[in-house]
This record gives sequence, structure tokens and C-alpha cells, in this order.
Amino acid sequence: MAKKANAAFMKPLPPSEKLAEVVGSKPLPRTEVVKKLWAYIKKNNLQDKKNKRNINADAALKAVFGGKATVNMFEMTKLVSKHLS
Repeated sequence: MAKKANAAFMKPLPPSEKLAEVVGSKPLPRTEVVKKLWAYIKKNNLQDKKNKRNINADAALKAVFGGKATVNMFEMTKLVSKHLS
């Protein structure tokens, strides 16, 4: 039997103003928000060269990450959740 996807993760949520600058302003499921963040991180070369799990924030991401210059990918997910209501 196929496992049902977690409905909470699939529910489109409106991003905060700060997060919208990175992922766009329309409501998105968490999974899509994370996908768009990774696309942004890769496009802008923000992944740490030595430790790939770390993201070096630019100005837009710093706003999302609560002013932190560097976060790891697990921390990123937690910080991004605060921007989805």
C-alpha cells in the first residue's frame, strides 16, 4: 500500500515578505520552498566550498536566516519554517 504524503508538508503556505524575495510571493508547499531555496543557493553559488552542508547567506538569505551569515542545511529548514504561516 502506498504511503500517504504528509498533508502538512504539501499544504501551500504564503511566504513572509523576506522569504518572498527569494522564492516568490505565491503560496507554496514546504517541499517547493526548500527546492526553490536550493535553486537560489546553487544559482548564486552560496553553498560553502569546504563544507557543502553549510550555506553562506547573501543579503536576501540573511534576512530569512535571522541575520546569520552561515547556516547548515538542517538549521535552514528550521529557520525557513518561521517564514511560512
